[in-house]
Amino acid sequence: MALYESVWIARQDISTTQVEALTEQFSEIIKNGGGEVKSNEQWGLRSLAYKIKKNRKGHYVMFNIEAPASAVAEMERNMRLNEDVLRCLTLRVDALQEGQSVMLQQRGERSDRPDRGDRGDRPDRGDRGDRGDRGPRSDRGDRGDRAPRSFERAESNESRSEGDAA
Repeated sequence: MALYESVWIARQDISTTQVEALTEQFSEIIKNGGGEVKSNEQWGLRSLAYKIKKNRKGHYVMFNIEAPASAVAEMERNMRLNEDVLRCLTLRVDALQEGQSVMLQQRGERSDRPDRGDRGDRPDRGDRGDRGDRGPRSDRGDRGDRAPRSFERAESNESRSEGDAA
């Protein structure tokens, strides 16, 4: 049987017990189809990136599933029919993740992010990245006097033309 991860979002105005009832309902569909829900995680009420059907928040739930494709298709069909489910996404994976998902881990427990510490390993603020062949400003010579601006040039040309006419 294939392995799947499925994340779905329920409306913000339903209660947590109703979300649990939906979780049981979708798990039962997988079991009846000959599969098994290895784990499910409720990520809680979270803000959405954009409004979906006039909702700004949603209850997030993730399933780790081992089931035939027909059972997963039936679960997704029921999710689309249920008006409490805003969105669902199911992906086929090579292996199921052990333990908690990244969404439930505390920031300190995450191993995918490097330890920033006191940021002592970073060069001082004088180094602003790759600047090509330019080098720092102190190595370049003085630029000299600034050229006159366009309106200053126009004024100086007018004064010259008036002097020529006189």
